[in-house]
Amino acid sequence: MSGTDTARLAALHAASFTMPPPWPAHEIAATLAQRGTVLLEAPEGFLIGRIVAGEAEILTLAVDPDRRRQGVGSQLTGRFMAWAEAAGATRAFLDVAAGNLPAIGLYRSLGFAEIGRRKDYYRAAGGSRDDAVLMAAEIAVNSQNNLPIGQ
Repeated sequence: MSGTDTARLAALHAASFTMPPPWPAHEIAATLAQRGTVLLEAPEGFLIGRIVAGEAEILTLAVDPDRRRQGVGSQLTGRFMAWAEAAGATRAFLDVAAGNLPAIGLYRSLGFAEIGRRKDYYRAAGGSRDDAVLMAAEIAVNSQNNLPIGQ
């Protein structure tokens, strides 16, 4: 994506994550270059997602730690669900570290439910591991909940 400040996104991602490990700028740039990928930004955070074979997937959602619990994650997720619905997707998926209880709570509040786990999927730099919680939501359900779409 031309004009995207991937270094800024990587810095925000690093401030937001230890598990899974944060994405470096080159990994963000490579992800954004993939077909069907979208970057949704707010001054306090960003979401990267994609549509593959008619299914939407949230790849990462990063919110400035000082701005959490202020609706940023909900707004970005709502914008993503609206984008995915407009693109024809009817279901969205994501995975989240099992130890990231605030994120799991956010996704549950937005209509996502656990559909499975990947044992020891994430590995931190120090070698610790955590399961990935696989979650899914019907996009029409989220649209009916009137999630904020923003710009």
